[in-house]
Amino acid sequence: MKSFFLTLVLIGFAGAQSLFACTSYLVSKGASADGSSMISYAGDSHVRYGQLYFFPRATWPVGSMQTIYDRSSNRPLGQIPYPNVTHQVIGFMNEHQVAVGESTFGGRELSDTTGVIDWGSIMFLGLQRGKTAREAIKVMVELVEQFGYFSSGQSYSIADPNEVWILEIIGKGMDMKIDKKTKKTYNANKGAVWVAMRIPDGYISAHANQARITTFPKENESSKSISSKNLNQIFNPEVEVAYSHDVVSFARSKGFYEGNDSDFSFSDVYAPLDFGAARFCELRVWAMFNQVNDNMSEYWDYATGMAQGPKMPLWIKPNRKLTPRDLMEFKGNHLQGTELDMSKDFGAGPHGLPYRWRPMTWKYEGKNYFHERTTATQQTAFSWVAQMRNWLPNAIGGIFWYGLDDANLSVHAPFYAGMTHVPFTHSEDNGDFLTYSETSAFWVFQRVSHFAYLFYDRAIVDIRKKQNELRDRYEAMVPAIDAAAMVLYKTNPELAANYLTDFSHNTANQLVNEWRNLGNFLLVKYLDGNVKQEKDGEFLRNQWGFPLNPKHPEYPENWKKILIEETGDQFLVPNQR
Repeated sequence: MKSFFLTLVLIGFAGAQSLFACTSYLVSKGASADGSSMISYAGDSHVRYGQLYFFPRATWPVGSMQTIYDRSSNRPLGQIPYPNVTHQVIGFMNEHQVAVGESTFGGRELSDTTGVIDWGSIMFLGLQRGKTAREAIKVMVELVEQFGYFSSGQSYSIADPNEVWILEIIGKGMDMKIDKKTKKTYNANKGAVWVAMRIPDGYISAHANQARITTFPKENESSKSISSKNLNQIFNPEVEVAYSHDVVSFARSKGFYEGNDSDFSFSDVYAPLDFGAARFCELRVWAMFNQVNDNMSEYWDYATGMAQGPKMPLWIKPNRKLTPRDLMEFKGNHLQGTELDMSKDFGAGPHGLPYRWRPMTWKYEGKNYFHERTTATQQTAFSWVAQMRNWLPNAIGGIFWYGLDDANLSVHAPFYAGMTHVPFTHSEDNGDFLTYSETSAFWVFQRVSHFAYLFYDRAIVDIRKKQNELRDRYEAMVPAIDAAAMVLYKTNPELAANYLTDFSHNTANQLVNEWRNLGNFLLVKYLDGNVKQEKDGEFLRNQWGFPLNPKHPEYPENWKKILIEETGDQFLVPNQR
């Protein structure tokens, strides 16, 4: 098979192992079913705990300092001044319906160990200090310029009720010099290079650990584009592109690029594509695009890294209007319907398990192999869909749909932006990654998922039934909650906030209880590999109250075939030899 990437396979494998595994979708309001703007995110990590973050609105005395902690290690990186006021943040959405998500693309080795702003803190800084997507972008890039960027390359989804943006940023590395006056060393390359682009209305985009912005118009080429030297103009609604003034010149100074400004491609220069970036990252984007666009087959070779083909566009026009539920379901993709369907090969076992345990890359007889890296993965701490609606007050218009653990096996509960605090089931004070808690939503969902991995083809039927029941319920309830909250808001916004808090908490608590009950049901139904007889969730007994005999489903024919090929006549009945 023709493969222009094969010379880069080993590089791709090595790079993929260090990636943070996150997938983000971006939907402009013209591409959504109800006119809301939406972004989504999956926090995939082997050490991250699923909890709903909460930062209350606050006023800070002059001189107050904020300590910045590296989100990857919790290491303190330094301090920066607080502004006078910081906004309330629930999860990754603030009280003004601004939401931010991310995925790490790594890119060239340009880390800055002297930087104070890391990939995680920059999101919350933008949320706490920005009232619109544009203001959040301005805050984020200016703080990086002032205090340095500690992390590697990163893609950010940034949205408000009217616009959706993608920001891609990477540091400048280290160039240590000594200040002649103070005699202190400093990094002359402090800051970062970046590009931000608004997603055109009616279009969608996605990113999954590979930089995706290619060429973009420069200031001298379009009135809709500005450099960081004129960053205050970002509030001009005509502006659709913003970039660091040295994004091209810095690349030239490092020997990364020699061409014309107009031909400069951010992703090609700062995060050159290799096999791992295509197969493990761009394929996730392709999988989402393929579910809403009829022309994605031409990008299959590119996305799988198996042959040179046309590069996927940064954004596409979907063939239908999307809902939050669509984005939740896209998170459960295992390449089903393609030749790489994870549930179809021998690795899926007898129960069609569309997951592979880590390590993702492995060797056999001196050759390198890999497992597919699909959108749905077992090590997801949390996932969410942020829905921003400009026809409602911010407290009611913003809904943060939040789910724990494996997005394929999760249910996203609606949390309103106007709620005043988070429920204990989802609180940062309830357990952690190394501390089990019976009342924690994270651990309740983990229990169900781990049972599903044992008998996936059986358990998934019951899980899907419950998922759809709850999703239907929430979709039916939200319009009624909106309407009731609006009545209260018009006369007493504080009462409306309390109402939204009660609804969000009650819904979350009920979800945890129902999911716990589902886990108990699955344990009873599939105990010891049997399948107990039941009807409408009630287990069946005979007329004397004794359990009916369970069913014993056959192994699938393809699994029997492979077993026999592996073992020959070992299990063949003697008189049939």
